[in-house]
Amino acid sequence: MPREITAFSNPLIKRARALRDKKHRRSEGLFLAEGLRILTEAQEAGHLPVQIFFADDGSPHPRTESLVAATEAAGGEAIVTTRAILSKLSGKDNPQAVVGVYRELPTALEALDRTVAPIWLVAQALRDPGNLGTMLRTGDAVGAGGLILIDDCADPFSVEAVRASMGAIFTESLAMARWEDFLAWLKGGDGQLIGTSLDTELDYQAPDYAAPAFILTGNESAGLPPDYAAACDLLVKIPMRGKADSLNAAVSTAVMAYEVLNQFRR
Repeated sequence: MPREITAFSNPLIKRARALRDKKHRRSEGLFLAEGLRILTEAQEAGHLPVQIFFADDGSPHPRTESLVAATEAAGGEAIVTTRAILSKLSGKDNPQAVVGVYRELPTALEALDRTVAPIWLVAQALRDPGNLGTMLRTGDAVGAGGLILIDDCADPFSVEAVRASMGAIFTESLAMARWEDFLAWLKGGDGQLIGTSLDTELDYQAPDYAAPAFILTGNESAGLPPDYAAACDLLVKIPMRGKADSLNAAVSTAVMAYEVLNQFRR
């Protein structure tokens, strides 16, 4: 039976609200996800929240009722609350009607099975959580095995990244590694490392890509460091026909992922 909490000062509300901060997410091993669509995606992927907060709007959506029942059946806690408190949890003036607290889902690099998918996404020093979430969503769209974060990237479990992933945080494998550890792991099996760069003349549609293909995208402003680019099996360039000198990091990743996918489909 859901418990009702309407006070901002309630310790449970304060603890959930604190998960908007990275240090609390790290210490608790928990993160927030909001919205019926994302929570439903999580449930379909086999993930239920440890706590679910939902608004008392008189007649809850049937999927909300299903999520609440499944969460409680799995030993989680359901809390009925106000829209104002949901706004505090999500950081949005017009909050979603449901917010979940989930256990973080990182995968050790060594635990990844590169044979399960022909495409993998790799991001180096990515700083924008929206880009990171969009890359997860792109990975889901092209059937990628997952996203590997290299060096110091934005937190994939931030509210912004989870929101941008549109549920792909629950469907894509996610690993984090230092560059040297990633290279050692990659060389331990099959895999073609494909970097995107402005400092090459090789058009991105020219090569024949090989599976498993690891598409490497660098930092939004700096791109790939020279030694990282030198370690790639292929370094390719997406042509720019207008005045802009480059694409957004998440957009270029999507362009590359679909080019590789289309080659494999043919």
